[in-house]
Amino acid sequence: MMEQIGLERLTGLIAFARAGALGSYTAAARSLSISPSAVSKSVQRLERQLGLSLFTRTTRSLVLTPEGRALHERALALLRAAEEIEQMAMAARAEPSGPLRIAASLPLGIHLIAPALPAFRRRHPKVTVDLRLSDSLVDLVAEGIDVAVRIGDLADSRLLSRRLAPHRLCCFASPGYLAERGTPLHPDDLAGHDTVTLRYQSSGQSLRWPFRIGGQVVERAPDSGLVVDVSEALVAVLAAGGGIGIAATFLARPHVERGALVPVLADFAVERHNVTALWPESRRANPAVRAFLDFLQEVFGKDAAG
Repeated sequence: MMEQIGLERLTGLIAFARAGALGSYTAAARSLSISPSAVSKSVQRLERQLGLSLFTRTTRSLVLTPEGRALHERALALLRAAEEIEQMAMAARAEPSGPLRIAASLPLGIHLIAPALPAFRRRHPKVTVDLRLSDSLVDLVAEGIDVAVRIGDLADSRLLSRRLAPHRLCCFASPGYLAERGTPLHPDDLAGHDTVTLRYQSSGQSLRWPFRIGGQVVERAPDSGLVVDVSEALVAVLAAGGGIGIAATFLARPHVERGALVPVLADFAVERHNVTALWPESRRANPAVRAFLDFLQEVFGKDAAG
Protein backbone atom coordinates (compact mmCIF):
# COMPACT_ATOMS: atom_id res chain seq x y z
CA MET A 1 0.00 0.00 0.00
CA MET A 2 2.82 2.40 0.84
CA GLU A 3 4.35 1.83 -2.63
CA GLN A 4 1.08 2.82 -4.34
CA ILE A 5 0.78 5.99 -2.25
CA GLY A 6 4.36 6.93 -3.08
CA LEU A 7 3.73 6.53 -6.81
CA GLU A 8 0.58 8.66 -6.60
CA ARG A 9 2.48 11.42 -4.83
CA LEU A 10 5.26 11.32 -7.42
CA THR A 11 2.68 11.59 -10.22
CA GLY A 12 0.98 14.46 -8.41
CA LEU A 13 4.25 16.33 -7.89
CA ILE A 14 5.10 16.08 -11.59
CA ALA A 15 1.62 17.31 -12.56
CA PHE A 16 1.89 20.12 -9.99
CA ALA A 17 5.33 21.17 -11.26
CA ARG A 18 4.19 21.41 -14.88
CA ALA A 19 0.83 23.07 -14.09
CA GLY A 20 2.53 25.65 -11.87
CA ALA A 21 5.07 26.47 -14.59
CA LEU A 22 2.50 26.79 -17.39
CA GLY A 23 -0.40 28.31 -15.44
CA SER A 24 -3.13 25.90 -16.54
CA TYR A 25 -4.11 22.25 -16.39
CA THR A 26 -4.72 22.23 -20.15
CA ALA A 27 -1.21 23.41 -20.99
CA ALA A 28 0.29 20.99 -18.46
CA ALA A 29 -1.72 18.12 -19.92
CA ARG A 30 -0.54 18.96 -23.42
CA SER A 31 3.11 18.95 -22.38
CA LEU A 32 2.71 15.68 -20.45
CA SER A 33 0.60 14.03 -23.20
CA ILE A 34 -2.26 13.24 -20.80
CA SER A 35 -5.76 14.64 -20.30
CA PRO A 36 -6.49 17.87 -18.35
CA SER A 37 -8.75 15.89 -16.02
CA ALA A 38 -5.86 13.54 -15.20
CA VAL A 39 -3.67 16.52 -14.28
CA SER A 40 -6.44 18.05 -12.18
CA LYS A 41 -7.12 14.82 -10.31
CA SER A 42 -3.42 14.23 -9.64
CA VAL A 43 -3.00 17.72 -8.20
CA GLN A 44 -6.16 17.50 -6.10
CA ARG A 45 -5.02 14.12 -4.74
CA LEU A 46 -1.64 15.62 -3.88
CA GLU A 47 -3.30 18.54 -2.08
CA ARG A 48 -5.33 16.10 0.03
CA GLN A 49 -2.23 14.05 0.84
CA LEU A 50 -0.21 17.13 1.82
CA GLY A 51 -3.07 18.89 3.56
CA LEU A 52 -2.27 22.07 1.62
CA SER A 53 -3.92 24.18 -1.05
CA LEU A 54 -1.36 24.58 -3.86
CA PHE A 55 -3.35 26.72 -6.31
CA THR A 56 -5.86 29.53 -6.25
CA ARG A 57 -8.13 28.63 -9.15
CA THR A 58 -9.85 31.17 -11.38
CA THR A 59 -11.93 30.64 -14.52
CA ARG A 60 -8.91 31.51 -16.69
CA SER A 61 -5.77 30.40 -14.89
CA LEU A 62 -4.08 28.85 -11.91
CA VAL A 63 -2.18 30.98 -9.40
CA LEU A 64 0.20 29.42 -6.90
CA THR A 65 -0.68 29.95 -3.26
CA PRO A 66 2.14 31.01 -0.89
CA GLU A 67 2.48 27.35 0.15
CA GLY A 68 2.44 26.32 -3.51
CA ARG A 69 5.19 28.80 -4.39
CA ALA A 70 7.35 27.46 -1.57
CA LEU A 71 7.08 23.91 -2.93
CA HIS A 72 7.07 24.59 -6.66
CA GLU A 73 10.81 25.01 -7.26
CA ARG A 74 11.49 21.72 -5.47
CA ALA A 75 8.80 20.03 -7.55
CA LEU A 76 10.43 21.41 -10.72
CA ALA A 77 13.75 19.96 -9.60
CA LEU A 78 12.05 16.58 -9.19
CA LEU A 79 10.56 16.91 -12.68
CA ARG A 80 13.96 17.70 -14.18
CA ALA A 81 15.51 14.73 -12.39
CA ALA A 82 12.79 12.42 -13.75
CA GLU A 83 13.38 13.74 -17.27
CA GLU A 84 17.13 13.19 -16.95
CA ILE A 85 16.52 9.56 -15.96
CA GLU A 86 14.31 9.14 -19.02
CA GLN A 87 16.90 10.76 -21.27
CA MET A 88 19.69 8.55 -19.91
CA ALA A 89 17.58 5.48 -20.63
CA MET A 90 16.93 6.71 -24.18
CA ALA A 91 20.64 7.37 -24.68
CA ALA A 92 21.34 3.72 -23.94
CA ARG A 93 19.60 2.89 -27.23
CA ALA A 94 21.78 3.49 -30.28
CA GLU A 95 18.93 4.26 -32.67
CA PRO A 96 17.04 7.57 -32.31
CA SER A 97 13.49 6.85 -31.22
CA GLY A 98 10.62 8.15 -29.14
CA PRO A 99 8.95 11.56 -28.98
CA LEU A 100 10.79 14.69 -30.11
CA ARG A 101 9.15 18.01 -29.16
CA ILE A 102 10.39 20.93 -31.29
CA ALA A 103 9.56 24.62 -30.82
CA ALA A 104 10.28 27.21 -33.51
CA SER A 105 9.23 30.66 -34.67
CA LEU A 106 6.56 30.74 -37.37
CA PRO A 107 8.82 31.80 -40.28
CA LEU A 108 11.50 29.22 -39.57
CA GLY A 109 8.98 26.50 -38.81
CA ILE A 110 6.80 27.03 -41.86
CA HIS A 111 9.46 27.67 -44.49
CA LEU A 112 12.46 25.60 -43.38
CA ILE A 113 11.72 23.08 -40.65
CA ALA A 114 8.26 21.74 -41.56
CA PRO A 115 9.15 21.00 -45.22
CA ALA A 116 12.24 19.08 -44.06
CA LEU A 117 10.49 16.91 -41.44
CA PRO A 118 9.35 14.15 -43.84
CA ALA A 119 13.00 13.60 -44.83
CA PHE A 120 14.00 13.50 -41.16
CA ARG A 121 11.36 10.88 -40.38
CA ARG A 122 12.35 8.77 -43.38
CA ARG A 123 15.85 8.78 -41.95
CA HIS A 124 14.66 8.12 -38.36
CA PRO A 125 11.24 6.43 -38.59
CA LYS A 126 11.13 5.54 -34.88
CA VAL A 127 11.12 9.22 -33.88
CA THR A 128 7.71 10.86 -33.49
CA VAL A 129 7.85 14.63 -34.03
CA ASP A 130 5.68 17.20 -32.27
CA LEU A 131 6.33 20.61 -33.92
CA ARG A 132 5.04 23.66 -32.06
CA LEU A 133 5.17 27.03 -33.83
CA SER A 134 4.87 30.41 -32.13
CA ASP A 135 6.60 33.78 -32.25
CA SER A 136 6.42 33.86 -28.45
CA LEU A 137 9.40 32.56 -26.48
CA VAL A 138 8.69 29.37 -24.58
CA ASP A 139 10.32 27.96 -21.46
CA LEU A 140 11.92 24.77 -22.76
CA VAL A 141 12.36 23.18 -19.35
CA ALA A 142 8.89 24.02 -18.03
CA GLU A 143 7.10 22.93 -21.23
CA GLY A 144 9.14 19.81 -21.88
CA ILE A 145 10.57 21.00 -25.22
CA ASP A 146 13.50 18.98 -26.55
CA VAL A 147 14.85 21.45 -29.14
CA ALA A 148 13.96 25.06 -29.94
CA VAL A 149 15.05 27.03 -33.00
CA ARG A 150 15.03 30.79 -32.51
CA ILE A 151 16.06 33.95 -34.33
CA GLY A 152 17.85 36.60 -32.29
CA ASP A 153 20.65 37.08 -29.80
CA LEU A 154 19.64 34.89 -26.89
CA ALA A 155 21.18 33.95 -23.57
CA ASP A 156 19.96 31.30 -21.13
CA SER A 157 22.47 29.66 -18.80
CA ARG A 158 20.27 26.58 -18.42
CA LEU A 159 20.37 25.79 -22.15
CA LEU A 160 22.92 24.36 -24.52
CA SER A 161 23.08 26.05 -27.92
CA ARG A 162 24.41 25.76 -31.44
CA ARG A 163 24.52 28.49 -34.08
CA LEU A 164 23.08 27.41 -37.40
CA ALA A 165 24.05 28.62 -40.88
CA PRO A 166 23.45 32.32 -41.57
CA HIS A 167 20.47 33.68 -43.47
CA ARG A 168 20.34 36.67 -45.79
CA LEU A 169 18.19 39.79 -45.43
CA CYS A 170 17.32 41.55 -48.68
CA CYS A 171 14.73 43.98 -49.97
CA PHE A 172 11.96 42.76 -52.27
CA ALA A 173 9.13 44.28 -54.31
CA SER A 174 6.68 43.13 -56.97
CA PRO A 175 7.55 43.65 -60.66
CA GLY A 176 4.35 45.69 -61.05
CA TYR A 177 5.29 48.10 -58.27
CA LEU A 178 8.79 48.60 -59.67
CA ALA A 179 7.46 49.13 -63.19
CA GLU A 180 5.21 51.91 -61.87
CA ARG A 181 7.52 53.54 -59.31
CA GLY A 182 11.02 52.66 -60.52
CA THR A 183 13.78 50.59 -58.94
CA PRO A 184 15.92 52.19 -56.20
CA LEU A 185 19.67 51.84 -56.75
CA HIS A 186 20.79 52.85 -53.25
CA PRO A 187 19.17 52.61 -49.77
CA ASP A 188 18.96 56.42 -49.77
CA ASP A 189 16.47 56.13 -52.67
CA LEU A 190 13.90 54.41 -50.40
CA ALA A 191 12.75 57.85 -49.22
CA GLY A 192 10.78 58.20 -52.46
CA HIS A 193 9.05 54.81 -52.20
CA ASP A 194 6.21 53.09 -50.36
CA THR A 195 7.70 50.74 -47.77
CA VAL A 196 6.35 47.91 -45.63
CA THR A 197 7.95 47.16 -42.23
CA LEU A 198 7.80 44.22 -39.83
CA ARG A 199 6.97 44.80 -36.16
CA TYR A 200 8.11 42.11 -33.72
CA GLN A 201 5.27 40.58 -31.71
CA SER A 202 7.56 39.81 -28.79
CA SER A 203 8.80 43.37 -28.24
CA GLY A 204 6.46 45.61 -30.23
CA GLN A 205 9.52 47.19 -31.88
CA SER A 206 9.79 47.66 -35.64
CA LEU A 207 12.59 45.98 -37.52
CA ARG A 208 15.39 48.37 -38.44
CA TRP A 209 16.50 47.67 -42.00
CA PRO A 210 20.19 46.68 -42.22
CA PHE A 211 22.27 47.47 -45.32
CA ARG A 212 25.94 46.86 -46.03
CA ILE A 213 27.25 50.20 -47.28
CA GLY A 214 30.95 50.84 -47.77
CA GLY A 215 32.00 47.78 -45.81
CA GLN A 216 29.83 48.64 -42.78
CA VAL A 217 26.33 47.61 -41.74
CA VAL A 218 24.06 50.64 -41.51
CA GLU A 219 20.51 50.43 -40.15
CA ARG A 220 17.62 52.49 -41.47
CA ALA A 221 14.10 53.00 -40.12
CA PRO A 222 11.85 53.86 -43.09
CA ASP A 223 8.69 55.86 -42.47
CA SER A 224 6.43 53.04 -43.63
CA GLY A 225 2.78 53.39 -44.54
CA LEU A 226 2.23 49.71 -43.79
CA VAL A 227 3.42 47.86 -40.68
CA VAL A 228 2.63 44.15 -40.07
CA ASP A 229 3.58 41.78 -37.26
CA VAL A 230 3.84 38.49 -39.17
CA SER A 231 6.56 37.84 -41.75
CA GLU A 232 4.24 35.90 -44.07
CA ALA A 233 1.87 38.89 -44.14
CA LEU A 234 4.76 41.17 -45.04
CA VAL A 235 5.78 39.18 -48.13
CA ALA A 236 2.10 38.81 -49.11
CA VAL A 237 1.68 42.60 -49.01
CA LEU A 238 4.82 43.04 -51.11
CA ALA A 239 3.66 40.45 -53.66
CA ALA A 240 0.36 42.35 -53.95
CA GLY A 241 2.23 45.52 -54.96
CA GLY A 242 2.28 47.19 -51.54
CA GLY A 243 5.78 48.60 -51.92
CA ILE A 244 9.31 47.63 -50.91
CA GLY A 245 10.11 45.61 -47.79
CA ILE A 246 12.98 43.68 -46.27
CA ALA A 247 12.78 39.98 -45.45
CA ALA A 248 14.87 36.84 -45.13
CA THR A 249 15.51 35.29 -48.52
CA PHE A 250 14.02 31.95 -47.42
CA LEU A 251 10.71 33.74 -46.75
CA ALA A 252 10.60 35.48 -50.12
CA ARG A 253 11.93 32.55 -52.19
CA PRO A 254 8.54 30.97 -53.09
CA HIS A 255 7.25 34.35 -54.34
CA VAL A 256 10.49 34.99 -56.25
CA GLU A 257 10.34 31.58 -57.92
CA ARG A 258 6.86 32.25 -59.29
CA GLY A 259 7.71 35.79 -60.36
CA ALA A 260 5.60 37.64 -57.78
CA LEU A 261 8.64 39.28 -56.13
CA VAL A 262 12.10 40.35 -57.26
CA PRO A 263 15.14 41.29 -55.14
CA VAL A 264 15.86 44.99 -54.73
CA LEU A 265 19.13 46.57 -53.52
CA ALA A 266 20.66 43.08 -53.52
CA ASP A 267 24.20 44.55 -53.56
CA PHE A 268 23.48 45.98 -50.09
CA ALA A 269 21.98 42.77 -48.58
CA VAL A 270 23.23 41.63 -45.15
CA GLU A 271 23.90 38.19 -43.68
CA ARG A 272 22.62 37.48 -40.19
CA HIS A 273 24.24 34.84 -37.96
CA ASN A 274 21.53 34.76 -35.31
CA VAL A 275 19.57 31.54 -35.85
CA THR A 276 20.24 29.27 -32.88
CA ALA A 277 19.21 25.78 -31.84
CA LEU A 278 18.77 25.40 -28.07
CA TRP A 279 18.16 22.37 -25.90
CA PRO A 280 18.16 21.59 -22.16
CA GLU A 281 21.17 20.01 -20.50
CA SER A 282 19.00 17.00 -19.68
CA ARG A 283 18.61 16.31 -23.43
CA ARG A 284 22.35 16.29 -24.15
CA ALA A 285 22.59 12.51 -24.60
CA ASN A 286 19.21 11.97 -26.26
CA PRO A 287 19.85 10.22 -29.62
CA ALA A 288 16.80 11.83 -31.27
CA VAL A 289 17.94 15.30 -30.19
CA ARG A 290 21.46 14.68 -31.45
CA ALA A 291 20.12 13.39 -34.77
CA PHE A 292 17.83 16.39 -35.18
CA LEU A 293 20.59 18.89 -34.39
CA ASP A 294 22.77 17.34 -37.09
CA PHE A 295 19.80 17.42 -39.46
CA LEU A 296 19.22 21.12 -38.74
CA GLN A 297 22.80 21.85 -39.77
CA GLU A 298 22.06 20.23 -43.12
CA VAL A 299 18.76 22.07 -43.61
CA PHE A 300 20.10 25.53 -42.79
CA GLY A 301 23.37 24.86 -44.62
CA LYS A 302 21.48 24.08 -47.82
CA ASP A 303 19.42 27.26 -47.45
CA ALA A 304 22.50 29.39 -46.93
CA ALA A 305 24.18 27.80 -49.96
CA GLY A 306 21.09 28.42 -52.09
